[in-house]
Amino acid sequence: MADLSGKVAIVTGGASGIGFAIVQRLLKEDVKVAVADLNNEKLKELEKANKGNLIGCVTNVTKESDIEQLVNKTVQTFGRLDYAFNVAGASRAGAIVEQSEEDWDFTVDLCLKGVFFSVKHEAKYMKEHGGGSIVNVASLNAHVPMFYGAAYSSAKAGVEMLTKNAALELAQHNIRVNAILPGLVATPLTSSLTNVEAINEAYMERIPMRRAGEADEMAGPALFLVSDDASYVNGASLIVDGAWAVSGYPDLSKFM
Repeated sequence: MADLSGKVAIVTGGASGIGFAIVQRLLKEDVKVAVADLNNEKLKELEKANKGNLIGCVTNVTKESDIEQLVNKTVQTFGRLDYAFNVAGASRAGAIVEQSEEDWDFTVDLCLKGVFFSVKHEAKYMKEHGGGSIVNVASLNAHVPMFYGAAYSSAKAGVEMLTKNAALELAQHNIRVNAILPGLVATPLTSSLTNVEAINEAYMERIPMRRAGEADEMAGPALFLVSDDASYVNGASLIVDGAWAVSGYPDLSKFM
């Protein structure tokens, strides 16, 4: 991979899961990192373990003022911003005819509006300072619906289209915007599914590689997309799913 050393990155949702894996890979590549998350305790641990190379920023990505402060603090601390990885997300599941407005808003605001605010303010800085590269974490569910996941799937489809629209608008400012679309990844957020043997087996029947991905297997593609090795990749959606997309989504309705 092209050299990333000396660069500065923001990672939202960086205290766990895919975001945490991206943070660890960035640090190995000698990139200074601003980690945005709501887990203040974990952020303090990361700062202590990586003094001078990492700052933790307690951030609610659904609040625009928090994102503005995040970008400002990153630049004030490290002097620049080159890359951004917008990972923060979660879901409250529910059947369409039963899902509450509150749960719908929670999911869509976190997964889509949070990415919008992030791209908006990251790109605003990059536009004025020579460009940069942004990676948004969408999901295979941007393409494939799932039972009781209408809010999440809709939000992730929105992230994919937001990514394409941002690439269209920002290319003239030397800013590339791409997305990765993970399939099933072994993280704390998916453990409620993968820890149930019958549900896990239903997934494995559909995933040709017969296993969930690891968070670090998402980090590698994400770093590739911001690197100069991907200098002509813009507005792309990179599916990282162990060939799941070519098979289909399991019927989870029997488990609910």
